[in-house]
Amino acid sequence: MKTTIHIKQLIFGLSVLAASTSFTGYAMPKVEQVQQQLVIQTSVMDNDNYKTQANTKMYPAPKENMMQHILTLPKLNDESQYLIEIQIGQNKLVDCNKMHLMGDIHTLTLEGWGYPYYQVDSIIQGPSTKMMCTEAKKAQFISLNNTITQEYDSRLAKVFYLPKDAQLRYRIWRAASEFTFSD
Repeated sequence: MKTTIHIKQLIFGLSVLAASTSFTGYAMPKVEQVQQQLVIQTSVMDNDNYKTQANTKMYPAPKENMMQHILTLPKLNDESQYLIEIQIGQNKLVDCNKMHLMGDIHTLTLEGWGYPYYQVDSIIQGPSTKMMCTEAKKAQFISLNNTITQEYDSRLAKVFYLPKDAQLRYRIWRAASEFTFSD
């Protein structure tokens, strides 16, 4: 009886996996992480070491206890084939429990220019499971639930204002195939 239930669960899991793989092959273009290393210029400044840069001089200086993170993307031949994924969070010592952070990512517009930038005013620890853990704690990046995914655009720097204890990480994705029609 127990084996029959296990086999049914295994068959159901495999059928879901097969269905999802075939669905993604036809409904959405495949996307893969870029293997070649693009050199993305990054700058991180607080209000004490703030220096204006030519491509971001119109943005305000970071406020007290805030950091300005600037990502400057290199120009690519066909930028429509690329995406940038950005996560904001913190490195924490965690055990086996699932930990979450809470904070709002505000999309703001630079007055008079119309350029977007992002701001997180505060990050606090959110809910966590309460399991008994026997393994040692390890360092892990915990991100806010909001991931920012944008089309790759090297014409304008990506500017973020984050609390001093927050970190920003990013990765570049490239389409691996052309669009396929569903019929």
